[in-house]
Amino acid sequence: MFVEINDNRLDVEVLGDAPGKPTMIVHHGAPGLGSKAEPRASFAAFADTYRVVVFDARGSGASGGNPPFTHEQWAADVDGLRAWAGAERIVMAGGSYGGFIAMEYAIRYPDRVAGLVLRDTAADNANQELALRNALASSRVEIDRAKLDRIMSGTVRDDADLRDCWAEILPLYDHDLDWAKVRQRVETTPYRYATHNFAFSVNQPQYDITPLLPRITCPTLVTVGRHDWITPVACSETIAALIPQARLEIFEHSGHSPQVEEAERFQAVVRAFLAELPTTTA
Repeated sequence: MFVEINDNRLDVEVLGDAPGKPTMIVHHGAPGLGSKAEPRASFAAFADTYRVVVFDARGSGASGGNPPFTHEQWAADVDGLRAWAGAERIVMAGGSYGGFIAMEYAIRYPDRVAGLVLRDTAADNANQELALRNALASSRVEIDRAKLDRIMSGTVRDDADLRDCWAEILPLYDHDLDWAKVRQRVETTPYRYATHNFAFSVNQPQYDITPLLPRITCPTLVTVGRHDWITPVACSETIAALIPQARLEIFEHSGHSPQVEEAERFQAVVRAFLAELPTTTA
């Protein structure tokens, strides 16, 4: 369905929509490349006990593209969805860049968050330099440096160029490389280059919420793949060390997507975390 939130139309889906269930909102990663397809696949299993709200963020997927594409606006859109869903408090989840927004939401709207689930994310832009080194050192593929620089700096030329640059780095993401899955993902990704460029040329250079993480007082689960090239384990260790009620789970056989590569364990870990939350506050 399409829902008008903060003067912008969002493509929204509610899984497990039934009266009395607590609400979880899940934010996808990769602005301008991501969509609700990833959180739907990763969090649909929890629709037995939660109303799971997934959506295409402003400027991504099938949603409207009214600027600004700032973290402040994306967090405000989450709160607009919370209000639309009729939930006083939510469990907030997000992976990769969606983790940026999940943490920002918990900082900006602390009274609205009963629990936080993070996956393969970072609290500052230090991961950019780590990711660059990891990409160039990879023995898996020989990366075109110009394409890598354009996608990491947010200077891609158009949707077609974003597709080419995305195809260049996609083989780095999974622990076990499957070229058929890489090609399929290139074909099914919705490309919105203006959103991507703003996120990586404007938001990323000034991104650093590490001093604010101690303000997050809700229980927090931090998950990460051991072989994540773009937001390495050290990024999650920093987050877990700075959030007072955080715990870290490392997935030894995963890259950037333990929710896919170790789906059974990921779901078990998240379900155990959710079971510990006071349901009356979610």
